[in-house]
Amino acid sequence: MLDSNRKKQLQTEYREREIIGGVYLVKNTLKNKALLDASTDLQGSQNRFEFAQQTGSGVFPKLQEDWNTQPSSSFEFEILEQIKKNDSQTAAEFQADVNLLAEIWREKLADKDLY
Repeated sequence: MLDSNRKKQLQTEYREREIIGGVYLVKNTLKNKALLDASTDLQGSQNRFEFAQQTGSGVFPKLQEDWNTQPSSSFEFEILEQIKKNDSQTAAEFQADVNLLAEIWREKLADKDLY
């Protein structure tokens, strides 16, 4: 069990952590197809992807059919662009910035085979 000082320290570190969002691809290397997605927590998205690979469970509904029929090693996680949340931004403002970044990337990748 954590003592109260350690608990307070961990809470402070969590509140003061750098928040990185952005746009990423989950690539299906066998089909040369990708899922474009965005997150206000890129590290969390990457962790979920890696957990899904290790456990064989799918976390992306659009990929589920391919995930079920192909080895998880045929999928890769690639960060396309990341942005840092400013201290003055609200969560909604940061989400709007991430969504705008995703739209820009959808336009850039319009000729690609996306899920």
